[in-house]
Amino acid sequence: MDMTEKINYIKEALKEPINIWSMVGFAAAAAYMQSWIPLAAGLVTEIAYLTSVPASSFYKRIVERRAMRRQLEGRKKAREELIKTFDPREREAVEYLRWMKGQIYQNYMKFTRMREVPPDVQRLETLWESFVDLLDIYRRCKNHLRSINRQAIQNQIAQAERATSQADEATRGLFEKNLEILRRRLRTIDDIEKVVKRIEAQLQSIENFFGLVNDQVVTMPTPENISALDFDSLLSSIEMTKEILQETAPIMNTLESLERDTSTVLRPSVGQQLRQ
Repeated sequence: MDMTEKINYIKEALKEPINIWSMVGFAAAAAYMQSWIPLAAGLVTEIAYLTSVPASSFYKRIVERRAMRRQLEGRKKAREELIKTFDPREREAVEYLRWMKGQIYQNYMKFTRMREVPPDVQRLETLWESFVDLLDIYRRCKNHLRSINRQAIQNQIAQAERATSQADEATRGLFEKNLEILRRRLRTIDDIEKVVKRIEAQLQSIENFFGLVNDQVVTMPTPENISALDFDSLLSSIEMTKEILQETAPIMNTLESLERDTSTVLRPSVGQQLRQ
């Protein structure tokens, strides 16, 4: 849903300090004069205010910019809290890129004698944020893969195949279900490994791009050399990776569901296990 659809402009207008203080002023005047006239005037003013101001395109733009700032600040705070959960090696990678970003900004202004960094170079901030977000997904996938014993699942599949072939009609269906779940688990693990490899390559691309920009800033003959760097290509690649991750997000949930299903499916009886 678009952000503007979530904003209640009337509610925002009610909370404006100028509106609150004007109502306080009318109430104070009514109390001082011991008359209802200021209250009536305040009511008329409030109706006119709530009718015109929230509908104003100018006011809507102000509120939307304010909401966008709050949203960005919230994301920034959440990202910083996320970084605190990283292990030391991961935090080191994040903080190194943050430091390099600051160095690039500082060197650019130093060598070009400009007072601010151009928008193209400021896009390093977006790249850094993407690095943090992708690193979070990467570590969660890696941690999950470490908790899985592929060989054990393959052994279970072999056992389930034998159990299915030896089972009677009454229980064969349960063993077949268990076998299908195990095979799906194996396919899902393969999918997660593909995701990990893609994210790993994307993280390396971001790190190397930061290094390239840093080298260019230090050695650039003119500021135009920085503008020639292909920020768009890398950002497009990151967006494509994020889209793929969104499409494959159910993979982790699927694997967890399969693990639960496997634990509830009927296991071979003790006698069958002994025969195996």
